[in-house]
Amino acid sequence: MRKKKTLFQNLLSYITYKEKEPIKEFYIPEINEKESSQDQGNIPDHTNKGHERNRGIIKPVPVAEMRKEKTAGQNQASDNTVSTNIQQNMDYINQKFNAPDNKDIIIRQFTIAKRYKAFIAYLDGMVDRVTINHFILAALMENDDKFTNGDESCQLEFILLNVLQTNQAKKLDTPRDVIYEILSGNTVLYVDGCDYYLVNETKGYDKRGVETPQVEGVVLGSQEAFNETLRTNITLIRKYIKNSNLTTEFIRVGIENQQLCAVLSINGLTNPAIVDEVKRRIKSIKSDAILGDGMLEQFIEDNPFSLVPTMLTTERPDRTASHLLEGKVAILVEGAPFCKIVPISLVSLIHSPEDAFMRWPYGTLLRFVRVFAIAISTLLPGLYVALTKFHQEMVPTDLLIAIAKAKENVPFPTVVEVILMELSFELIREAGIRIPGIIGNTLGIIGALILGQAAVQANIVSPVLIIVVAVTGLGNFAIPNYSLALSVRLARFFFIFLGALLGFYGITIGLALIWVSLFNIKSFGVPYFSPVAPKTSRSADLFIRYPVWNQEYRPDYVNALRKKRQTKISRKWTQQNPENNYDREESDDEGR
Repeated sequence: MRKKKTLFQNLLSYITYKEKEPIKEFYIPEINEKESSQDQGNIPDHTNKGHERNRGIIKPVPVAEMRKEKTAGQNQASDNTVSTNIQQNMDYINQKFNAPDNKDIIIRQFTIAKRYKAFIAYLDGMVDRVTINHFILAALMENDDKFTNGDESCQLEFILLNVLQTNQAKKLDTPRDVIYEILSGNTVLYVDGCDYYLVNETKGYDKRGVETPQVEGVVLGSQEAFNETLRTNITLIRKYIKNSNLTTEFIRVGIENQQLCAVLSINGLTNPAIVDEVKRRIKSIKSDAILGDGMLEQFIEDNPFSLVPTMLTTERPDRTASHLLEGKVAILVEGAPFCKIVPISLVSLIHSPEDAFMRWPYGTLLRFVRVFAIAISTLLPGLYVALTKFHQEMVPTDLLIAIAKAKENVPFPTVVEVILMELSFELIREAGIRIPGIIGNTLGIIGALILGQAAVQANIVSPVLIIVVAVTGLGNFAIPNYSLALSVRLARFFFIFLGALLGFYGITIGLALIWVSLFNIKSFGVPYFSPVAPKTSRSADLFIRYPVWNQEYRPDYVNALRKKRQTKISRKWTQQNPENNYDREESDDEGR
């Protein structure tokens, strides 16, 4: 038993010298990328070949061994070649998925008709097991009588045409594509002696259902929104556009994570130059991963440093369908519940999805309200600072006296008050969004009331400023596009500083700079202020929304292949006589 130390020995141990023990901490070592890639067998080393070549005597190799090595190399599985040996193909898939460490990859080996070795491979949790068990394995292992031809060649063609019961199956002879199909939730089938695979559609992972829109809520119109499944989103669009010319093209994006993107357009209506440009930009992306439509937007937008968005983001399939029918292009990304529309103009961001579902006077009124909301949200705090600091003579006397009395006990200058309240409002809004459920809405309302009242009672801000900030926030909430609302929030602080520095002159300079920058922005070749500047043909769906039956032409700036969307007189019933009318009744009376 170890003897216990006395108090004096413990105190002495603190002042006596001790050898420092090595610190046992984990650190991440640096690994040479070239060495690691060579170890994995992905990238062969071709650099400095002349300097690192072994200059020793090369021993002659017999011809028989050379032919043997050549034959073995031809049958060996690689990223570009499918081996005719079942074991090599299984080893290739295990190597790609880091088996047996990776427990997600499942390789099921079995025998068909008691003589053909085969296996299926899939990712556990990504597939529908019912489809695999009943329509692939059962069809292959319970139909031995079908394999009676005695042919020992590849049986995959016979299996594809006569045995498999899955709704989608195709051949693949590139192992890279086979690995991608497994990662997508499909099941691959290989039979010994073949030089290709069969890929079966077996996706069965959990997904969110079609729900109501969370960002673009409307009173009138559809209540369906996109979800994170690409095929579901495409189906929702096809529910609205029943046209065989609606074309969907898939593009893989990303080096490490090959995310699937869908480019939708209407063949014969959309200008092919727009479609080709969209595909060119997406295919030219060289990045490890594109995890959503927001990341894709930053890679392909025309002006990455512009304050305003140059692509329209929507979560509504009905709005996407309306833009496709105008001759635009829609971009969907797997895993993102939003769609990108190109090209667009600034006017497109002001429109709301429900404008087309209400009568034209109501839609026109709401559009002018939104334009007024954008102006108020952008300029009101800056104008308030400029008026109270530089241009008091422009304020009516009674109002100026009321503002002066309210600011009498406030120790801060006006610009500090405005910035403090604006930052507080932004904090409340951001906190209300991040807190889930009903608590977020409650925090936003109660927090704003308590904070505003406490700030006024503590003489930190004036009551007039609370009104200014509240009206500014309401104007920002009235903007239908979230990205445009964020750009307005940034521009607001820009005008506050300009108003504090130079008053109305500073605000005028800021407006001129923003207008000049906006006039130089393009969205996939379309000027941002089209069709106002440059001036194109007259539009019936600009700020004033004319009746739907009066919107004869598509937007001129997209150069659609078919300009007209309907005839000049689309309400043909106005030129027809009703079956029951007063003239007919009079003629019947005369005949009697």
